Amino acid sequence: MGTYPIFLMAHGAGGHKDDRGMLQLAQVLAPHMEVVRFNFPYSEAGSARPDSMPVLKESMAAAATRVRDGRKLVIGGRSMGGRAASMLEADGFACDGLLLFAYPLHPAGKPEKMRNAHLSKIRVPVLCFNGTRDALCTRELMEDAVGGLPNWTLHWLQGADHSFRVLRSSGRTEALVYAEIAEITQGWLAQPA
Repeated sequence: MGTYPIFLMAHGAGGHKDDRGMLQLAQVLAPHMEVVRFNFPYSEAGSARPDSMPVLKESMAAAATRVRDGRKLVIGGRSMGGRAASMLEADGFACDGLLLFAYPLHPAGKPEKMRNAHLSKIRVPVLCFNGTRDALCTRELMEDAVGGLPNWTLHWLQGADHSFRVLRSSGRTEALVYAEIAEITQGWLAQPA
């Protein structure tokens, strides 16, 4: 994507802009892009109940408008935040890419309730990270949902769950998972648009 882009990163349903996962992602991505985190209105107000999707999308669009400065703009985030960004872009919001972490393809234990209707409408390059142990994203279903789409790059984090945590028995550490995220993201950003 050429020049040093801005990445507007939204948090997941149970999180906020300064939660552990958001800070870990911001730290490993900072050498490759300017990471801007923000809270959705419900989180800012101290509520645990997420806003409706229209409010989430409106909030993300407003935040993107505030940070847009002529550089390439990538939007995305963790889980629900990434889903909101993907739906916003599918609705026609102008950005240069989507960076999604732990995309929630379906509720835990309910793979029949797919959240993929809008994915084929996305026009920009997408890099999506999911763990192979993510209860909200069955690998086979995700690969079927986006496998034929030209702009999508899926990257599976071996042994990671929805929070990108790994079992000690796997021989992997969270530090290795986040280093992998940084390396793959750097390569994706270096690709021509």
